Amino acid sequence: MDKGDDNAIPLNRLRKLIGLKVRHQGAQWEIIEVMEDNPALVLRDCEMHTVIQPDQHGEAHRRVPITIMMPLFEEDGVSLNPALLNLDLLSVS
Repeated sequence: MDKGDDNAIPLNRLRKLIGLKVRHQGAQWEIIEVMEDNPALVLRDCEMHTVIQPDQHGEAHRRVPITIMMPLFEEDGVSLNPALLNLDLLSVS
């Protein structure tokens, strides 16, 4: 998204969401990061669901919480992602 775009969402405002807990598809998640390129929220599972994470050599050694990236916009780059609009805010810092 062009930084000069009048419809751009200021990233500093989005970063204030980091640490908030939300409900997505029936599970509790925490917003842990805001991605700048192809703007997205990074969500981490709070309900102890884990995946096995491989190390840099591809060997699995530990379990980590599931994380997902939720794009802010549809592929057209203009329309808001409907999944984003369906997040339920659970906590306010």
